Amino acid sequence: MRRLSIIIFALVLFPALTAAPTSETDPRVVELIHTLDLKPLPKESGYLGLIGESAQSFPIGGRHLAIQSQVYYLLTRQRPINYLHWLQPDDTHVLIEGGPVDYFIFCPDRHVQKITLGRDVSRGQRPLVAVPGGCWKALVLSPAANYALMANALSPEFTPDRVHIGEGPHWVQKYAGAAAWATPDFLRKLIGPNWSPAE
Repeated sequence: MRRLSIIIFALVLFPALTAAPTSETDPRVVELIHTLDLKPLPKESGYLGLIGESAQSFPIGGRHLAIQSQVYYLLTRQRPINYLHWLQPDDTHVLIEGGPVDYFIFCPDRHVQKITLGRDVSRGQRPLVAVPGGCWKALVLSPAANYALMANALSPEFTPDRVHIGEGPHWVQKYAGAAAWATPDFLRKLIGPNWSPAE
């Protein structure tokens, strides 16, 4: 029953999840999309596949939410950026195969981080990235990678009223200069097609 609620939430929030995937050419990417039933994710980009959610729940904000929900997430050469978005739940990402992927995390206090999700720990990469709830994030597939398949665990569960996609000039002004890579042009690239000129 709970899994059905995830599917219904996803179909309401992301109606394009029912659409056929765009044409990918890498054979392994095609296999993953087919086998894991991944669908194009509108606005954020990439591909999403629902896994499930925990049977345990707890009250939060006047309703009962599952302690955790899980999804597959895939970036490819045709969809190499997961555009800027804010999530209320904690979001833990685990690399299954492919990569690396650069994670750009923006906290409310203007603290920013760039973490590379990958397997080469001797070069500072990490196989798991934990993003605290209430932060903004964007992901960029490495130019050297064909794809990256990840599993995401959101705690508590994902609900469509606890996500915000895109931002505008005020957000760019807040985070510009917070790190050497946080230039206005790069921050604008992370927002991508979800730019809101009027806030």
